[in-house]
Formats: sequence, C-alpha cells, structure tokens
Amino acid sequence: MSDRAFQHRRVHNLLLIQKLFGLREGSSPFTLLLDSVEQSAKPLIQYYTHSAKTSKTDVVFISYETLVPPPDANTLIKARRKDPAAIREEITATVSETKRTPNFLPIPILHDQIQPQPGTLLILDTLTPLASNAHLNFPTFLSTLITPSTSLLAIYHTDIPLPAPKTPYVPTPLTLLRYLATTIITVHSFAQVLLRKRAAEKSLAEPVFGLAEEKEGVIVGLGANDPRGVVLEMEYRRKSGRGVEEWFFLPPVASKEKVVLLDDHPLYRRSDSVGGKNATDDVGEELSTFDLGITAKQRRDREGVVLPYFDAQVGGGEGGRILYDMGVEDDFDEEEDEI
Repeated sequence: MSDRAFQHRRVHNLLLIQKLFGLREGSSPFTLLLDSVEQSAKPLIQYYTHSAKTSKTDVVFISYETLVPPPDANTLIKARRKDPAAIREEITATVSETKRTPNFLPIPILHDQIQPQPGTLLILDTLTPLASNAHLNFPTFLSTLITPSTSLLAIYHTDIPLPAPKTPYVPTPLTLLRYLATTIITVHSFAQVLLRKRAAEKSLAEPVFGLAEEKEGVIVGLGANDPRGVVLEMEYRRKSGRGVEEWFFLPPVASKEKVVLLDDHPLYRRSDSVGGKNATDDVGEELSTFDLGITAKQRRDREGVVLPYFDAQVGGGEGGRILYDMGVEDDFDEEEDEI
C-alpha cells in the first residue's frame, strides 16, 4: 500500500471510530462486543461511557453480572433473575423518564432555539442469559430496545458454551447476533497480538493461549488483559451494505494517549523493521545479543532478486536441458551441436 493510500485509510478509519464512540448521527444502532477471559471488554465499555458523558448522552446500564457499574452511567437496571418482559418494561420506563421534557417553559423560546434532546445508550453487560433462554425470541427482544434515538451496546462472551439448539437447522445465537449487529468489535490482548505477529514473521506455528492450550488447570494464558491497552478488531457495516474492517489500539481511559491504528503503534510497527525482536520485551521473552532479523527494505530487495535458474523454469514440461551462453573464445562445432 502506498503512503498516500495508507494516509487516507488512517484518517478515514480514525474519524469513523471516533464517530462510533461519540454515537453521532445514529452511526451504529446495535454494536456487538465479543470478548473472552483472555481480554475483557470492560476497558472498551469505560471508553464508551466516557465518550457518552462528553457528548451528553444518557447511559442506561443493564446489569446481569456487574456489581459496580461504570462511574459515567446515569442509570443502573439490575436484570439478574428477572423476566425478560419485566426488564423490557423497566428499560422503556427509564428511557421515557430520561427524555421527558417539561410542558411549561417559564421563558418564551423560539422553536429554532430548542436544543435537540440527547440520545440514549443501552449497555448490556452480557447476552448469555438472554441467548440461553429457550422461551425467548432473542432477535425480537433486542429489536424492541432499539429506537431512532436509542442505541444498544451488548457484550457476548465467546468462551461460555450455550445449550445446543433443538433442531440442527436453527442458527446459533452468535450467528444471529452477527447478522443483526451494525458494528462488530472483537477485543484482543495486546501482548498476545504481538506474540502472534512475531511467530508469523518467523514462520512459526501461531501460539494459543488459555483454554485453547487444552492443558489441565490452564484457564487464562500469558499476557491476558494487558494493562497497556486493548486491540480492537472492528467490522462496520454501512447502510449501503459495504463493510469497513480495521484494527485499532485503544489505550486506557486514564492515559493521555488517543486511539490509533494498530499498524501505527510503535511496538507493533517495530517488529516490521527488526523482525519482531522487541515486540514482547514486557512478557519476558529472552532475546539474543545481536540482530537475527532483517529490515523491511532488505526483505523487499531479497524478493526482487532474479536467480539464474529461473530462466530454466520457463516453458515447463520440456524435460531437462542445459542453458549455456557461448563466449568469444568458444569454438562452435556444428556436428557437436547436432548431437
């Protein structure tokens, strides 16, 4: 990719992720967050609530497993051991209360001077109880929560098994969620992403972590929930049907850093120039005292070298032959040439 194309991609996708965080213009009515024990979505939830507070958006937090909600949440609804119909009624009443405006205005205000009402962000800390409820029409329940001024942000734990459907032709809850969502964000551990990239550059098998290791007693792998930040794998679907896919690095909310493309992060980009040597210093990798990798320029120069035996491979299927260029001192003999 040329520098100009990469610069256009950087500016466009950074503006897009900021638009999604700021919930501007109904950019994503239903955002699905996919997390696991290797990387929780809580840092991303804190970033969403902080951005909602900045944009004066009301946050309604629906808790199934969270005891302490994010500090920027306006309303907490405890949904544990409640019927889905009762939860929906409570959500509707809460959203209506936050949007209620007084019927009497003490000072005459022109219609053009009335500020637009802020939107509402509904956050579901887990979809597992709803997805495992066999008596609930899962897609219909979620659709009733979304309105033109209300967006839904829900977390799905990919490592929690769910009951198998009664018939083999029924799609799984995750398949339905991927179909309904307008934005899908998968969170990854930053340290584990660096380890995978380093293994790919050295043509090694991709490392596995946590439950994927299939080792007795191992639940969480090395480098899980990296405190330096979260890697976001985003898939955004436009109204036209065209999708946008990008990887981002999200620093902690308390830090002064801003969200950047993963390719622009120093630790991730450094492995392109030094073969990943310094990518995993913080997770205890033993490094040699000299450089074993090659730079990106050296890699491109190596791929551009045309070796002599490449000419002999042109026109395959003719059998073995010897290519020899005669010099000035060679004596050409027609009889030997016919042989």
